Amino acid sequence: MSSSHTVIIIGSGFGGQCAALRLKEQGIDDFILLERRDFMGGTWCQNSYPGAAVDVQSPLYSIESEPYDWSQMFAEQDELQQYTNYVIDKHQLRERTRTSTNVEKIQWLDEQQQWLIEVTDIHTGEAASYRARFVINASGPLSTPVIPDFNGRDSFKGEAFHTNNWNHDFDLSGKKVAIIGSGASAAQIIPEIAPKVGQLHVFQRSPHWVMPRHDYRFKGWQRTLLRNRRIYKLLRQAIYWGLETRVVGFKYSRFMLDLMATRVAKKHIRKQIKDPQLQQQVTPDFVIGCKRVILSNTLYPAYCRDNVSLHTKDDGIEEITASGINTRKGEQLDLDLIIYSTGYDATDGVISYPVIGKQGTTLADVWHDYPRAYLGTSAPGFPNLFIVTGPNTGIGHTSAIFVIEAQMNYIIAAIQAVGKQAKQTIEVRADAEERYTRHIHDEMAKTVWQNGGCNSWYKSKSGKVIAMFPGFSFTFRRWTKNFRAKDHSFS
Repeated sequence: MSSSHTVIIIGSGFGGQCAALRLKEQGIDDFILLERRDFMGGTWCQNSYPGAAVDVQSPLYSIESEPYDWSQMFAEQDELQQYTNYVIDKHQLRERTRTSTNVEKIQWLDEQQQWLIEVTDIHTGEAASYRARFVINASGPLSTPVIPDFNGRDSFKGEAFHTNNWNHDFDLSGKKVAIIGSGASAAQIIPEIAPKVGQLHVFQRSPHWVMPRHDYRFKGWQRTLLRNRRIYKLLRQAIYWGLETRVVGFKYSRFMLDLMATRVAKKHIRKQIKDPQLQQQVTPDFVIGCKRVILSNTLYPAYCRDNVSLHTKDDGIEEITASGINTRKGEQLDLDLIIYSTGYDATDGVISYPVIGKQGTTLADVWHDYPRAYLGTSAPGFPNLFIVTGPNTGIGHTSAIFVIEAQMNYIIAAIQAVGKQAKQTIEVRADAEERYTRHIHDEMAKTVWQNGGCNSWYKSKSGKVIAMFPGFSFTFRRWTKNFRAKDHSFS
């Protein structure tokens, strides 16, 4: 099977949906979405582990043009999945999507001035190809789970899975369980499963700062008010500007960070944990914000349960055996289940498939030192290719969808510029990308993500922070609205 299109979007999560909506809005109708899973929707349809919920207020963590009748301030996974499907169905995106279609590689064809997208069916293995004038990669940074190569990992005879692929058929009741990792996903899972399991062992490489979660379930009359678009927009703006103040602490004022966050987080520990040893075990030794801040009112009480054991770095995993885990202190833990809450390849693995550009240059070669892109979206040598949630577009203080929508400003302007100039391709100039990337990392040096004293998944193997944007999100949106034709080459 082969077909040719103006635009092919890879991925059907919020990035792919935003791209599709903006293309339709601009009258660009010849596009399809490719989705490797059997279903559409991305993160919030794939991640169905117990306790899954968003950590940004729902009225802001939504597509700006698609307000929704949220039941609570921080939506849980099932409601986020409902919202995702609402957007997909409202805009008839299912008809444009090829599911169970895994992209094996994409390659630029110089003569045809097109991208060749090679795919396979995930069930049959049958190969096919598509061609597209433009490609928008929206596969997402949190789509490729990572499980470290623990000694003896494959020898375990019990049940084991990553949080990204939760096995709902496994009965947790009374089971002996270990969860490896204590980050954002684990912090949601632990309180949910602790009352059900017989014993829960939590393996924490390093603690995260935890802040109170100020959730709120909307009353009926409030939901009625919020169905008014103007009122919904006002709430959205209030949330946005409240969150944006966090950048002051993360980048400009350590005093403000201590005042707004560190003191609150330390008080949260003292209030919920009375055991001094456990208090010490969950208190980080790095600046708050250096790693992702967790919002939870239930994690610390779960750690205090009699059937929950917290294993820190000194008491970490020596090896995984057929029956469980041997710790560094010599303890043998018999287990029924190992849950890997060990994150994603979100920096060096921004795109999981090979990308071959002009003259056979691969994106992996260009990104050998570290991933980099103009506005986190375009790379020289790769015409007509746009990367949604690319290098340095992550956001640690507000809604990721806000940044995705900002990227769409640039992507649509670039596609329109090709038409206005009666050309076939657009490519960011190498000097423009170099200037942009240098500025990003100069600014990053001022942030807590670079110099907060931790080693987080925000950093690539190079040590550079690749996942985060070093500033206010309205700055990034302003940049994407100001399309600079002189920073690009047209052919």
